[in-house]
Amino acid sequence: MKEDYSKIIIFVVCLVFLFSAAATKVGAVPTQEDQIRLYLKQGIEKAFNLDNQNANIYLQKALELDKENPTGYAYMAMVCFFSYEMSFEPKDRDRNQEFMLRNISEAITKGEKRIEKNSKDGQAYFAVALAKIVKVHWAIHQKKYFLIAQEASNIWDCLEKAKEGDPQNYDVYFLMGLLHYHIDYLPGFTRMLSSVLITPGDKKKGLQELELAAQKGYLLKELAQSELTSGYLNFEKTPAKALPFAQELKEKFPNNYNFLFALANILSELRRFEEAFDIAREIERGIQRGIPPFVSQLQPRYNQLMGRILFTQGEYDRAREYFQKALKDTSLYNARVRVLAFLRIGMIHDARKEREQAEEYYSKALEVEGGEGTAQIEAKKYLNTPYVPPTKP
Repeated sequence: MKEDYSKIIIFVVCLVFLFSAAATKVGAVPTQEDQIRLYLKQGIEKAFNLDNQNANIYLQKALELDKENPTGYAYMAMVCFFSYEMSFEPKDRDRNQEFMLRNISEAITKGEKRIEKNSKDGQAYFAVALAKIVKVHWAIHQKKYFLIAQEASNIWDCLEKAKEGDPQNYDVYFLMGLLHYHIDYLPGFTRMLSSVLITPGDKKKGLQELELAAQKGYLLKELAQSELTSGYLNFEKTPAKALPFAQELKEKFPNNYNFLFALANILSELRRFEEAFDIAREIERGIQRGIPPFVSQLQPRYNQLMGRILFTQGEYDRAREYFQKALKDTSLYNARVRVLAFLRIGMIHDARKEREQAEEYYSKALEVEGGEGTAQIEAKKYLNTPYVPPTKP
């Protein structure tokens, strides 16, 4: 009898173990939502490494799993916007723009449809907000102010509801931080319009939100790191804070020359000139050999980088030579490069107490179409108040 009882116990224990193991295996199988997020993550990482072909493959896989889910379309629109901004050929730029606008429309339409069914759908609110921010960012470049007003009207409300409906989505803080931070730095009319339609600018809060997204975000973690790199270097003038982000991004995405340029600029501002020149030489070799993703169109940007390093060293004559080389390229995709070159030449004239010439170059920087950004903000500042070189350490 005892022997039979023991066998029953062993049998029951084995059944419990088998059911537990089966339950564990079932629990380990990723849900459709998990698989979509994984494909999106892989697609975004490929895009960050300038592997657009594979980026589109993974993003398309995410879309195919659930064609009514607005999230995939929103991220596809975001990646298309990156490609649009970095396109060298007009036809590629037009194609990326068309694809971007189509995915924005799909994300907003499908997101609003889901919200109608469930007013607490945090993912749908987030997708709509992301798509609208991409569209507003594009519209700012296009100077389509009516469109900005039209699309920006409920972005902040969407973000608040996205955070409320999905509190574990730390990517929300990237979008909130992006808006808080950059609205604070927008020029007069655009800042006023954005503050009324979206939310008032607050750079301190924006940086805190971007830091949180850079630590805990999932799909937009690296984008938050990239924004912090740019913000600390170009706006806050604290390159030491930008350095760890730039180093991590360069290591993770070795094919993305943007992070090489950023790291070289940071090292230059930290007066680590040999390291900055080493990276510049690495970029130059890539351009000369035509090793993808390096292309000849990056030459003006390389010239501007060399000029900046030499400028920071106080080698004004040599710096100006490189800036003048950068100005020879008049293509749209290098508009910001030209603004930076005009700005630095103006700063050289100010450093030499040649105010009239300095004002001329600051004015030229402000006249460049498609060159909106930190350099034009600085050009406007120095047009009003002369640039004064910092005291050498």
